[in-house]
Amino acid sequence: MRKLTVFNFVTIDGYFKGLNEDIGWHKHGDEEAEYSAESLKSDNTLLFGRVTYEMMAGFWPTPMAYEKFPVVAEGMNNAEKIVFSKSLKKAAWNNTAVMNGNIIEKMRKMKQQPGSDMTLLGSGSISSLFADQGIVDEYRILMDPIAIGDGTPLFKGIKQNLNMKLINTRVFRSGAVLRFYQPTHNK
Repeated sequence: MRKLTVFNFVTIDGYFKGLNEDIGWHKHGDEEAEYSAESLKSDNTLLFGRVTYEMMAGFWPTPMAYEKFPVVAEGMNNAEKIVFSKSLKKAAWNNTAVMNGNIIEKMRKMKQQPGSDMTLLGSGSISSLFADQGIVDEYRILMDPIAIGDGTPLFKGIKQNLNMKLINTRVFRSGAVLRFYQPTHNK
């Protein structure tokens, strides 16, 4: 069975993006880049909602990405990717397929098929949808040492409590803390 992990970064006050979709508060330093590069070696299929996909596709294939984060850029560009979208018909970023329709049922089927594990990056509304359906196996939440006062909460719109068990942590020199959680009541 394939494992589905959600990875997101948040502020100390629980927002994964600020007002006007701002994520400029997230500081991705050398140590965090090393963690990203190591994570990409797992060959997980990367999953995105349309908004996150467009942001990622607008950065990772660029010369700036290769200059600042060469190993991560290479991994992101070579990874198999799926974007969930009702409006996109075709994805321009290499190795990307578009998935629409009943994504919950499609994800349940994908989890049962052989293949690499899957990691959903960003994509708050998809994260909340998957959380409500109990199909996420692990959450990796990177908490940045900053409070921004307003924005979009990480689990905005969930319809039930999401009980989790802390299974690991990692502290970065920047003060960011990565927490690994498993839901305690998967459906």
